[in-house]
Amino acid sequence: MTDSAARPVRTRFAPSPTGSLHIGGLRTALFNWLFARHHGGQFILRIEDTDQNRFDPTALTTLMEALRWAGLQWDEGPEINGPFAPYVQSERLAGYQQQAQWLVDEGKAYKCFCSSERLKQVNEAKTAKGEPSGYDRFCRHLTPVEVAEREAQGQKYVIRFKMPLEGQTVVQDAIRGETVFENNTQQDMVLLKSDGFPTYHLAHVLDDHAMQISHVMRAVEWFPSFPLHWQIWEAFGWEKPIFAHLPVLLNPNGKGKMSKRNPPKDKFGNIIPVMVHDYMRGGYLPEAMDNFLTNIGWNFGDEREFFSMAEAIERFDLTRINPANSAFPVEKLEWLNGEHIRALPMDELATRLRDVFETAGLTVRDEVLRQVAPLLQIRLKRLTDAVAIAGFFFRDEFTPPPPEHLIQKKMDAAQTQQALERSIAALAALTDFSHASQQAVLEPLTTELSLSNGQLFGVLRVAVTGQQVSTPLFETMEVLGQAESVARLELAQESLRDSIEKSVTNS
Repeated sequence: MTDSAARPVRTRFAPSPTGSLHIGGLRTALFNWLFARHHGGQFILRIEDTDQNRFDPTALTTLMEALRWAGLQWDEGPEINGPFAPYVQSERLAGYQQQAQWLVDEGKAYKCFCSSERLKQVNEAKTAKGEPSGYDRFCRHLTPVEVAEREAQGQKYVIRFKMPLEGQTVVQDAIRGETVFENNTQQDMVLLKSDGFPTYHLAHVLDDHAMQISHVMRAVEWFPSFPLHWQIWEAFGWEKPIFAHLPVLLNPNGKGKMSKRNPPKDKFGNIIPVMVHDYMRGGYLPEAMDNFLTNIGWNFGDEREFFSMAEAIERFDLTRINPANSAFPVEKLEWLNGEHIRALPMDELATRLRDVFETAGLTVRDEVLRQVAPLLQIRLKRLTDAVAIAGFFFRDEFTPPPPEHLIQKKMDAAQTQQALERSIAALAALTDFSHASQQAVLEPLTTELSLSNGQLFGVLRVAVTGQQVSTPLFETMEVLGQAESVARLELAQESLRDSIEKSVTNS
């Protein structure tokens, strides 16, 4: 057998389209993509849709959307094709059936006619005896005549693999080294179902061989099935790929796998998404997500946690993968996302913010967006935060805040009214409405009015934005312009005056 390491590198991501892509699946795809790019090889997307009961026809579209969002463009696969098409397993059924029959003909597999009822009874009996569940290999011992009779009667059957009953299966993993499995602990698993569709156990081996996959990098959940797959490769006599079983993503507390059924929570009790599309809609940059996932289970070196995919490609190899399962440090994702936002060129940030604002139903004006983007860049952890902070720039109409929102801590209505009156006069008199000029005339007012910066500027912030948290006050008014800023302050002043007069009348 030749050394697989000498073969051209060809990796694959082979998901089952049964729903949205799990974040752990994206990490698996990412590691395969990085490894292929590092070696100048090919990254293949193959769709394993042989479980027709769970197949979701819309899931393939969302799957490809998620991969493309993350920048993981495949070299061969759906919509790309290539020399080993088709890349959808349901379109390759004839080959699976032929190869399964070949295994039967060679005495390496057998037809099993056991009904689901009998299998249930076998497992119940084993459980009652305290034995491990599993098939009892009844049909493995049928004679050719008995097999022919059952087929003639039209009995349905599956094809099971004949695992060796004695000895050991010694497997090699690029991350975990050599592992020895006792054959007498293994099962005769189903290779071909009664509907003619293969199971994963058969299909992935045939496809990996046919598509000349050099490295099988998959989740460690498949490790218990590794001896079965190893023996199937042996049965066909084919050169095996190099295997690498990747660590699992655990909940942030390190207990249990990231699961959609039991979603993890952060330290504040908030549910942490586990599906990629939730992150796509949640204001996360694909660059940040790739950086974050690469850090989980793989070590860039130099104690660096912030890096580009180009830098990761240059260094990516299997020796830096930690075999231990790793927790999902969601707080680090927030930090990395903010760092990647700050690394974006301003025009690119503006483009991405446009999508966020428009998705929120706001009308985006390019000239305003170009001025707002720099104010947001240093403040965002997620792109979607921009709506709450700066959405007021793009609303068609401005609604003055309630009078009670204007009044800051340790201030009363009269003080607030005076602060608005003096500020309006100062701002309206400016011939240069730059943020520096605003600051120069407003800061002295705090002393004159015996207010803190937080009190005076808090009043003005709420008055011109309608909210407590926003982009910086002076830069905000510069973007809004002198006329609009003063008009909003006057609306706030009028609203507060009416509230004071109403209060006096009622008293």
